[in-house]
Amino acid sequence: MPMIVSSVNVPRPANSPGVLRLAPATGAVGVGLTGFPERADLHPVGEDPALADELALSHALFAYPTAHHAFWQTVRAQAGVAEPDAPLAPGSFDEHLALDGVQESQLWEGDLLRFPDLTLVVSVPRLPDARFNETLGFVHAAKMVAQSRWSGFWLSVRVPGTIAAGQPFELIPGPRATGVVELFRARTAKMTW
Repeated sequence: MPMIVSSVNVPRPANSPGVLRLAPATGAVGVGLTGFPERADLHPVGEDPALADELALSHALFAYPTAHHAFWQTVRAQAGVAEPDAPLAPGSFDEHLALDGVQESQLWEGDLLRFPDLTLVVSVPRLPDARFNETLGFVHAAKMVAQSRWSGFWLSVRVPGTIAAGQPFELIPGPRATGVVELFRARTAKMTW
């Protein structure tokens, strides 16, 4: 499967109805060293808000693989919160980038994702939190993220630029010392549900 940006999701206007904080952008979006010029409330998601300034560079953008969407559609239907064929809304995982053709199991800390006008670096996996329960609509979503290890991943910015839905990208291996899934296991080993 080719590696393509499925959607770029930017902060919704303040006081927008619903639980989703992000909505699909139209056209190219600028990306600086700390991500989009405008950040959603409580960004970065899933981390201690007191550390937001410290995490701004390593948590510039959050990406989620679209390969997991079919599973989450089925589980949401089984939980009675959506119809079986109801697609997931962009931003359902609080993801800035929905990416086709790549998954956590293929990535290592330090790998590069090179887009036509932007280069990002794989940083760390996202830790499961109550936002998964809220945006996916059922109480055990965060626990299922932990069990599946389909956490998505944070990205830092190596080369600022722009990004848009439909753009191809390539994976350039980094030092390959620590895999995203391995890091996720280590960071969640003591979490209880």
